[in-house]
Amino acid sequence: MTAQTSPAALRNRDPILAVLRRVLPASGTVLEIASGSGEHAIHFAAALPSITWQPSDVADDARRSVAAHARTARLPNLLAPIELDVTEPVWRLDRADAIVSINMIHIAPWQAAEGLIAGAERILPCGAPLVLYGPFRETGRITAPSNEAFDASLKSRNAAWGLRQLDEVIQLAASHGLRFVERVEMPANNLCVLFRR
Repeated sequence: MTAQTSPAALRNRDPILAVLRRVLPASGTVLEIASGSGEHAIHFAAALPSITWQPSDVADDARRSVAAHARTARLPNLLAPIELDVTEPVWRLDRADAIVSINMIHIAPWQAAEGLIAGAERILPCGAPLVLYGPFRETGRITAPSNEAFDASLKSRNAAWGLRQLDEVIQLAASHGLRFVERVEMPANNLCVLFRR
């Protein structure tokens, strides 16, 4: 299979990388949840050579795309993608030094967000970061028209999908021992949201 490409990944990878440089540990294993095409994994592993990057995805075609990109990049710190369904009670990885999830919780049922947070509680050591990236709804803030249109498009594809209320994600994280640290405004009306175990 040929490697997939995503224009959005090309646009947002450097702003996300700037946040990751600041919040990830200097070394260790970072688990990327829902790696999609694999372009983020390649970019971040190349830019952060002291970190071991573990891509994952529930979809076979996504894992094949990640593997195709990896064959071209030949990065020593990029591991083979693993199958990972966040809603499963046991993951194939029992420990990571950080978790990064980009554009996942709004393109999945709420159970995926619950599974992601529960898994982070299980496998992250104390103080380790969980970084979420994507569009959110926020209490007291007007949602950008582009995000409203995106939300409607998602719900037309699957009624269980859609932009998540940031307050609800923060409450969910708190119920699993993950402390909300900061929200970082990103281009195109997205946020990076940082939690620590």
